[in-house]
Amino acid sequence: MLGWWRSRGNAARFDLFVRATFYASYLVLPPLLIVGMTEEIGTAALAVITAAVLGHVALSFPLVHQGIEHHLGRVPFPRHLLVIFLAYTAVVLISGELAFPNPTPGKPDGPADGIALIVLILTVTTLSAVVRPRFVLLACLVGGAYVALTAPPGRAIFTSTMLLFVAFAFSTTLWMLGLVWELDRSREIRASLAVAEERLRFARDLHDVVGRNLSAVALKADLAAQLARRGRPTAIDEMLEVRRIAQESLDELRAVVSGYRTADLSVELAGARSLLASAGIDCRVIGEADISGEPAGALGWAVREGVTNVLRHSEASSCTITLRGKVLTMSNDGVTASDFRFGSGLKGLHERISALGGTVTAAPEAPHRFVLTVELP
Repeated sequence: MLGWWRSRGNAARFDLFVRATFYASYLVLPPLLIVGMTEEIGTAALAVITAAVLGHVALSFPLVHQGIEHHLGRVPFPRHLLVIFLAYTAVVLISGELAFPNPTPGKPDGPADGIALIVLILTVTTLSAVVRPRFVLLACLVGGAYVALTAPPGRAIFTSTMLLFVAFAFSTTLWMLGLVWELDRSREIRASLAVAEERLRFARDLHDVVGRNLSAVALKADLAAQLARRGRPTAIDEMLEVRRIAQESLDELRAVVSGYRTADLSVELAGARSLLASAGIDCRVIGEADISGEPAGALGWAVREGVTNVLRHSEASSCTITLRGKVLTMSNDGVTASDFRFGSGLKGLHERISALGGTVTAAPEAPHRFVLTVELP
């Protein structure tokens, strides 16, 4: 169970919390209010009221689910179920008033007022997940007017205030849920755009460096073929020129690829800030890259691998990179112990650093952080 919870993202966890809040209202509130009426009505009437409230709850559960899904843009508006729900609510309220028209002897109100309180609170709770806030407010006003006509003035004020509070609380929670999912989608889009931008940059470099030379090779090769057919000795010169251009192209291609196969620490730190910022992750660099040579390249590889892990294996909102001499530390949030795997990237980094006599440690830290430390001698 704990592993299932940890496997869910933050947006999915908040979604589950919001739904549980709605459902808990249906499970907790009706029994409390029904128990309060046990001394005023008989067993048979209590059973009928309980059945009526359970029917109302049975309609509320699927309506809340579909309402939240519609709010998130996943399903159509549950129009037919909403009409059935409102009609059932009206029937329960009218039936309760007809069955218990008079107050309980010795009390200012009666069972009908208790039924109205239960049904109206549950109705406003359900409508908060289905319709827009202005319609929920309208439902609160209608419910307050109904209570004002059928209950003592004090009860009407209390019920109206409670309905407005419930409407505000649940409508605000649902609004926050929409924001959380929107932020989650935006973060995924930013990360995808960052990767796409890097692919386009690589493709552009290949096109600019290799495309022109390959066009020249094709042209020179065609010219050499034409000269060879005519028996011209200059065909040999043209083929030598083709070889020269091909060799230059190969050298330039290696230079382009080497930018991805080698890692400069200063360049990698700047790239880490840019790439993480594109993914919506706040990146702070503490210290300066004041080393050079092979150690700087090794730490550059560590930064590259660390950034890759942050983007692919975490739901981080912040990342801190600290440099103290030849010790590099990367710390980010959004990781749990169950998420951690010592994959091929970290193994490759460990082999690279070990060849220089250094050490690599990578482990989660409470509560939801992950720390990568690379230390060179």
